[in-house]
Amino acid sequence: MTLVDKTILFVKDKLQNAEGGHDWFHIERVYKNAIKIAETEGNCNLEIVKLGALLHDIADSKFYNGDETVGPKVAKEFLEKEGTTKDIIEHVIAIIQNISFKGGNFNQNFTSKELEIIQDADRLDAIGAIGIARTFNYGGFKNRSIYNPAIAPKLNMSKEEYKKSDAPTINHFYEKLLLLKDKMNTESGKKLAENRHKFMEQFLAQFYTEWDAL
Repeated sequence: MTLVDKTILFVKDKLQNAEGGHDWFHIERVYKNAIKIAETEGNCNLEIVKLGALLHDIADSKFYNGDETVGPKVAKEFLEKEGTTKDIIEHVIAIIQNISFKGGNFNQNFTSKELEIIQDADRLDAIGAIGIARTFNYGGFKNRSIYNPAIAPKLNMSKEEYKKSDAPTINHFYEKLLLLKDKMNTESGKKLAENRHKFMEQFLAQFYTEWDAL
């Protein structure tokens, strides 16, 4: 069994009771899109792309009281147990530490082609039909209101403000989802994001029409 195969089994087991937007199926979609982008873009280490995609949300900080050290720690312990080389472990950990949006004002202290690919794949899963479903699923999970016209979206939030936000779910479209198309790293990611972005715009137009009973 390859390291990637073992990682798939590990992640499936670890996330078997996860919130629906951050479960194994989220990981699987990101994994598949990362491979798709990597094969189109080329010039990358496919094993690191696969491992990074599989482990990028192994312990999302939002489910650990904002603790961003848990994910890297869990991933490192697993990879070390499997005898993975130091270079691969360090690269995968750096990907986990730098992949998140975090309000859009987070300065990455690490860059690589592999991170760019996985980040695009992760962002693709945050937009379009799947992104909409995940957004409302998480909003329900956190018992947030769907929409409140009196609460305007807050743009340019700091990382801490973004993490602590409990704004209505619709606000998240303006605070993150609609911004992602222009933050894609790769040409492949940019192309794949276009239709998903348009679908979200169409959804919002329909949402407001129904909300206002027009």
